[in-house]
Amino acid sequence: MHRYQHGDVAIEASVEREGNLYVAKVFILEEDGESTSLGTFGYFASSDAAYSFAMRCGVAFVEGEALPRPPCQTLSPR
Repeated sequence: MHRYQHGDVAIEASVEREGNLYVAKVFILEEDGESTSLGTFGYFASSDAAYSFAMRCGVAFVEGEALPRPPCQTLSPR
């Protein structure tokens, strides 16, 4: 699903499942067709939480605000 910000910039949030967790991702689609991936934004316990966080990050990026920090961070095993 896309959300349009300022009428011409589309924000597309996506959620992928990794094991028991969900990963939030977001893409910004410009009016001229250019797409920007903001990458992944951490792991979440539910798909709704991941999607909501990805949308908040997309809106902040389009508005020129600082991106919110994820509610928790996971450490990769060494």
